[in-house]
Amino acid sequence: MGMFSESIDVACSASGQPESLTWAGKDYLVCAEPVRWYERRQWWAEDARAPLGSGPGVVDHEIWRIQVLPAAAHHASEPLTLDLTRHVGSGRWRLLRIHDALRPRTA
Repeated sequence: MGMFSESIDVACSASGQPESLTWAGKDYLVCAEPVRWYERRQWWAEDARAPLGSGPGVVDHEIWRIQVLPAAAHHASEPLTLDLTRHVGSGRWRLLRIHDALRPRTA
């Protein structure tokens, strides 16, 4: 699994769920139900204090785990599993993790 942070373009449904994305010049389609959760960010290391009543975006990160296939795939391929985050204030998306789904090859 690789972990980093790279800006990506994500198209969402009316409910805000990722449906497709563009990454490294290639288009991908979400091929399975995305999963969403929140992770606590280390705001205390970045800010002197969080404003009273703060919550999403200040204290927690919204994380989505999605599985995608290339939009232009002409043959069946293994889905790629990615973790994305959306910045609450700007609405910008970032790619956080790429999960390695390679299986061992047999001789």
